[in-house]
Amino acid sequence: MKHGKPYYKQKLAIAAGLMALSQSTLAQVANGDFENWQQNQPSGWTTIDSGIALNATSDRVKSGQTAAQITVNTGTQSNTDLLQQVAVQAGQSYTFSTWVYHTEGGVKARLIVDGYHGYSDPFTLNQWQQISHTYTATANTTINVGLRFYDGSGFDGSEIVYIDNFQPTETTPPPPTNTCQATSLNLSLTTDNYGSETSWTLVNSSNTQVASGNGYASNETYSETLCVTDDSYTFTVLDSYGDGMCCSFGNGSYSLTGPAGSLAQGSSFTNQQQHTFTIGDGNGDGGGTPTDPSEYYASTAGLSGYALKSQLHSIISTHQSQGYTAIWQFIDQSERDNYFEKDNSVLDRYSENPSGTDSVTYVAVTNQCGSYSGEGDCYNREHSFPKSWFGGKIEPMNSDIHHIFATDGFVNSKRSNFPFGEVASATYVSSNGSKLGSATSTLNYTGTVFEPIDQFKGDFARAYFYMATRYEHVISSWQNNTVYSDAVLNGTSDQVFEAWVVSMLLRWHQADPVDDLERARNQAAYEFQGNRNPFVDHPEFVQQIW
Repeated sequence: MKHGKPYYKQKLAIAAGLMALSQSTLAQVANGDFENWQQNQPSGWTTIDSGIALNATSDRVKSGQTAAQITVNTGTQSNTDLLQQVAVQAGQSYTFSTWVYHTEGGVKARLIVDGYHGYSDPFTLNQWQQISHTYTATANTTINVGLRFYDGSGFDGSEIVYIDNFQPTETTPPPPTNTCQATSLNLSLTTDNYGSETSWTLVNSSNTQVASGNGYASNETYSETLCVTDDSYTFTVLDSYGDGMCCSFGNGSYSLTGPAGSLAQGSSFTNQQQHTFTIGDGNGDGGGTPTDPSEYYASTAGLSGYALKSQLHSIISTHQSQGYTAIWQFIDQSERDNYFEKDNSVLDRYSENPSGTDSVTYVAVTNQCGSYSGEGDCYNREHSFPKSWFGGKIEPMNSDIHHIFATDGFVNSKRSNFPFGEVASATYVSSNGSKLGSATSTLNYTGTVFEPIDQFKGDFARAYFYMATRYEHVISSWQNNTVYSDAVLNGTSDQVFEAWVVSMLLRWHQADPVDDLERARNQAAYEFQGNRNPFVDHPEFVQQIW
């Protein structure tokens, strides 16, 4: 349990090579905290027609004493605006944001700041989320600021959404010309209920600290613009208590972006989370990427066989374990169906139907669980390499995202800790065709096996090659942990698997090549825990080793 912590005001230590753009002057968002009401209408705000109905509530509050409970009861989008007019000054930059709380997932909110901007995520349920937009005024005028509500899949004609803390009310004067002669990075950090526990550092390739931040207030959002030269960097976010920034004690998060997009983001971790990236891509434009695979694997040049495998082990063996609870957030953020139905549901490899309509569809967070009575009840976190094989809830294996996938809980229980294999006679078949049963005679193994569908066989094969490489230094001792680990592992640290397993995994790897889904997941895993699956980046490594 957390104990009371002292309150500190914001304090940032900015070292050489970095400059922060100061914030000053208040914008004029009236009643942004929805504390003042008259006849069920928040003072300062107007609504259009009867598309939405507002009430003050103290049941779901982000800050202060009350929030706005908004009932969306129409599919006519032009009748769902919540607005007010805000005066802006030419040359001033205003970052408008608000917090949104979804209850069902059939409605999404869109920010209005002199036009329409980003949406809320309707599938993030029963927790607060923030949407924001930075606006630079080109004239002294007034603009519309507010929200518009849109119905989506699953909207039943009436849905409640909560809104609170329409902030911030700060403006940023335009920076002087050529303030940053190098590359600007943008850091956004929202603290949890214990902001003073959060800190961060940025070090360059010489391990010199060029920036840091600490002493934050609780439940506040901070924005910094950092100016850095071309180099390789490690960005580390730390929590002194060891429980990260989300989600047991508030909904904190952080995001670092550069000219090429996201460099680091996260919220759920234990003591710290690290991200490495390079600024400068040789084009002279200050671009950068979260990691350059050619540089990441540079030390493997000229190697093959088990020497290559051992060098890959050295590269990927220092990842930062985020803890098993953090897997839920990874699934919420990075295990969505944007490839088949493209409906943003949880992508479950044991019930996903790649060639037709899914019989089972899961909403992120809402449908996660640990108990079930049949397929379709809920999804959970499947150790494709069963945890009993490596001795149970032991880190970092127990939370290593490269072998953990979202799967139907009931089908996962059917799989149990049986080996993957090819089924001759099935005793159970899931809705997408995943099978449990006796192994085919051509497998050269006698026993019960679980066979995923062809679409995902290569994914699981490369996860197993990853496990053989990442845990090369200890995996030889796992053989005798269970009867099934003995059937799969051969007690060595080089080949690792029995011959029948190697032969099968090679077939699966070749028949189901790496695709965009797997590449995107590999990048998300790298941003989540700081290492990559080499066999997704370089499928040819499999043949060169095994």
